[in-house]
Amino acid sequence: MNRLSLKIIEKGMLMTLLFSILSCADKTVEKSVEDVQIAFIADAHFQDIYAHFEDADYQGIKIPNTENFANIRTMNAQLKSTRIFNENYFAFIEALEDIAARGIKYVALPGDFSDDGQPVHVKGLRKILDTYTKKHGMFFFATTGNHDPVKPFTQEAGKSDFLGIGGREQIITSAVTNLKEPAAGELRPIITSEIKKWGYADILNEMSSFGFYPQKEYVYWETPFSTYAYEDYSFDKAKSASALKQRTYPIDAYNVHPDASYLVEPTEGIWLLAIDANVYVPNKELTEASTNPKDFSGASIGYNNVLLQKSHLISWVKRVAALAKQKGNVLIAFSHYPMVDFNDDASNELKQFFGATKMQLHRVPNEEVAETFADAGLQIHFGGHMHINDTGVRTNGQGNTLFNIQTPSLAAYAPAYKILTIKSASEFEVETVVIASAKNFNSLFPLYEQEYAYLKESGATGVWDKDILTTKNYSDFTKWHLKELVRLRFLPDDWPVEFSEAMLNKTGKELLIENSDDLERLKLQLEAQNLSLEEFKSWSGFDMIYDFYKLRSADELALRDISPDRIKQYALVCQEFKKSKNTAYQLWAQIFEKTKKGEPSDHFTIDLKSNKITRIVPK
Repeated sequence: MNRLSLKIIEKGMLMTLLFSILSCADKTVEKSVEDVQIAFIADAHFQDIYAHFEDADYQGIKIPNTENFANIRTMNAQLKSTRIFNENYFAFIEALEDIAARGIKYVALPGDFSDDGQPVHVKGLRKILDTYTKKHGMFFFATTGNHDPVKPFTQEAGKSDFLGIGGREQIITSAVTNLKEPAAGELRPIITSEIKKWGYADILNEMSSFGFYPQKEYVYWETPFSTYAYEDYSFDKAKSASALKQRTYPIDAYNVHPDASYLVEPTEGIWLLAIDANVYVPNKELTEASTNPKDFSGASIGYNNVLLQKSHLISWVKRVAALAKQKGNVLIAFSHYPMVDFNDDASNELKQFFGATKMQLHRVPNEEVAETFADAGLQIHFGGHMHINDTGVRTNGQGNTLFNIQTPSLAAYAPAYKILTIKSASEFEVETVVIASAKNFNSLFPLYEQEYAYLKESGATGVWDKDILTTKNYSDFTKWHLKELVRLRFLPDDWPVEFSEAMLNKTGKELLIENSDDLERLKLQLEAQNLSLEEFKSWSGFDMIYDFYKLRSADELALRDISPDRIKQYALVCQEFKKSKNTAYQLWAQIFEKTKKGEPSDHFTIDLKSNKITRIVPK
């Protein structure tokens, strides 16, 4: 055999060996990601209701017939808020127990893990997460929401609606500034530094183990500002680059704010991209650096402001997505804010009906947001912020598709978390787990009895419905929360008075007949669907509005709480409304119909090769 033949053989063997190594490498990555599960708990708004303040001689209020004390907000406060303040404590524990029982090791917290970043609550949250880390080997990965650092820096704060002795309101504040001497019958304010609003430095320091800083167990970790290459990674390099002072971006010519974004590889082949989409825009033109909270807006707008102020994130996402694709890694992004319209594409109709400043329409991301991040290479993103269950899909002009999965809040209807199961590098399953029951969720009810008695005795107006205290499980409690929220806040604040007054107290039968131009045709349609006109008398316009909010909040999950016949009845009412000469009725019908339709949001699969989303129907 001549030298040339030997070279050819050697070259062929080398190519075969190389191909074998690459093939094995591909199989190793594929195997490592297969059936990995990640749970997503958004908007926990955790408050440590059993915590005691370290610097104040105040335990809270004693729970009747127990030895326990609690620091909780009033029922009146939480029934006028889009989030529950107290009972979500029990739902959070229930969710963690459920996740642990399923053997899931990775848990992402897409923002608002705290409620305004108070030290007492962030410390309490850390202790609970540490417990599950040690007991179950779980890893938590958090990103910031607008209620975590309310502003980039720590500020004095307090609340006037804690529940105090005798059912009265109790002020708890971190500073005596602007406090007046209590009037007769008022409780003396409690002063504690534990209730101030922490900024980035303090919150990230307390939550350092949960993704915000590198840990030795991670395969890889970086920020938008780190400069090391993946191949050159070491824990020491990451630790050196993780200092918060190195993770800042300019807001204007004088001010820089922290950016807590990070990329983590908790296990080989899985990349979690935690995007800090908080942006604190100056309220006026500043001529110097400022730490005055009044100089900056809150961060609730989300990605519309990211495009204006955080362009560094977009270039970072592009680089990360390209590298993930090159290495065959699975890239899952999560952040606090939605990247896609969360109103089932009814935002235009909502603006016409309610007005541009109502229904949280200022929080709807522009279409440019989805287009930008899809072009940057993101395909799957989990968001929160809106306390809704929803899935939004956008394919842009370049053919890039982004799946935005809105994770519900445990502090609102419907209380749930999401599980992502990675089937392969391109196939995923998403399941929504409702927290139907939560141990001890009603243990605070005796305290609310005291509050209710005080409100009635003092002649307060707009008192909440005491029947909420008869609920038997946590899911029903959140339904009552939503119902009272609609009655006490949404209807008075958001709805056109003329429409709501005409709608609320009429029966479904009245609404149907008044807006029909052909009763004979209507009767035939009712017969075809096995419905009788008398069935429409069982519900009112308020019920339809309440069920609209169920659908808006829970999407497919709400169909567990609205009967199929009721849905058919609403469809017929909408059909007649659309023919009405009253444009408000026409718009309302369009809004309702869009809200009860949409992409799968309960249990579904995503195929990134075909960009298809498929509903999994229960057997």
